[in-house]
Amino acid sequence: MFRGAAAINIDTKGRIAMPVRFRDLLIDKVESQTNPQLVVTIDTEEPCLMIYPLNEWDLIQQKLEQLPSFNPSARRIQRLLIGHATDLELDANGRILLPALLREYAQLNKKVMLLGQGKKIELWSEPLWNTRRETYLQASSNTEELPELLHQLSL
Repeated sequence: MFRGAAAINIDTKGRIAMPVRFRDLLIDKVESQTNPQLVVTIDTEEPCLMIYPLNEWDLIQQKLEQLPSFNPSARRIQRLLIGHATDLELDANGRILLPALLREYAQLNKKVMLLGQGKKIELWSEPLWNTRRETYLQASSNTEELPELLHQLSL
């Protein structure tokens, strides 16, 4: 499970070095490979990218492909998520090369944030993440908007 946040830099070629704690999890998920396969795609609600181990992405793509293609909302999500999905490989130095199109979408420049989100990692522009985090922290806690299961959660 991917947890935690890490501030990192993108080099001039568009590469990021995966933090060791994330890299170790990726390698553990694919025992037979030294260079784990990943998939990166856009988030349809936020200007960030989502990075999945290939086996996790395959499950999501199967579910997306089962959505009714004549439903305009389902088709939109299929086009955005599958259409932008890009296969990546973690190189021997623990880096991935992010395509320019995806970097532009997420407004990624030099400073970025990686956020562990369980089965995936989100990649944000550091300034955008800081702004979004402040918005989340300042939002009034409207418990009516929370799913019922969260009302039962005790932290």
